[in-house]
Amino acid sequence: MTDLRIRPSRRDDDRTLAALARRTWSPVADVLPCPAPDQAFFDLGHPPEQFLVAERMGRVVGYVRLVRPRPDAADAHVRQIQGLAVDPAERRRGVARALLDAACDEAARQGARRVTLHVLAGNDPARRLYEASGFVVEGVLKEEFRIAGEYVDDVIMARAL
Repeated sequence: MTDLRIRPSRRDDDRTLAALARRTWSPVADVLPCPAPDQAFFDLGHPPEQFLVAERMGRVVGYVRLVRPRPDAADAHVRQIQGLAVDPAERRRGVARALLDAACDEAARQGARRVTLHVLAGNDPARRLYEASGFVVEGVLKEEFRIAGEYVDDVIMARAL
């Protein structure tokens, strides 16, 4: 994993990240529909500053989005992961774990005390990854989503920093 580098995203990553988002989209992991081929990755609600990118040998192989879940002062100590994707050819090579660790380090640098995330109940590989990275289940929103005709729970996980 020594050739893996995590860096802040840049505006010129847009096309590469958009293509990666399309390649990694899955109904098991995503509530929103698959991004359209001409859809930009960055927009006003998703600026480059919210993303960290993983590169291997100069090629983007993954990303994570880290945000404040709400603008309220009462929870300024919380950051939330709202997206994690790894190129299928790079899975099980430490990329996702490195992105999670980098996001938690960045959250701590920003003064956060905890990081939260949501994961669909049926996304067992992601849940195992998050648990191995120190996240614990803090709650479940029962039947929060209806995907492909089935009700799916939304699992809330968190990690103290």
